[in-house]
Amino acid sequence: MTRLNIVLLIAVLVSALYVVQTQYESRRLFAEIDKAVSDARKLDIEHERLQVEKRGQATPLRVEKIAKEQLQMRTATPAITQYATLKVPASSAIKAAAKAAP
Repeated sequence: MTRLNIVLLIAVLVSALYVVQTQYESRRLFAEIDKAVSDARKLDIEHERLQVEKRGQATPLRVEKIAKEQLQMRTATPAITQYATLKVPASSAIKAAAKAAP
């Protein structure tokens, strides 16, 4: 009978230690999940703030102002616009027209 009692006592102690270890691990993991959720919430807030800032930085008026002031750019007018033309030899134009015709 004493052997059975000793075996049962050891089983109860092992079981108790396992319960304690499992509860500790559960609490640790819950704290880790809570921290991860908090970090995700902070990142979402930061992302929204950056999106608002990006929209503010990309307004057409601001882009035009920076282009004029910092890059010394000016708006294109017909007087300063140059058009590039493609000079195609006459034989190439005839071949291209012949291929396009049914």
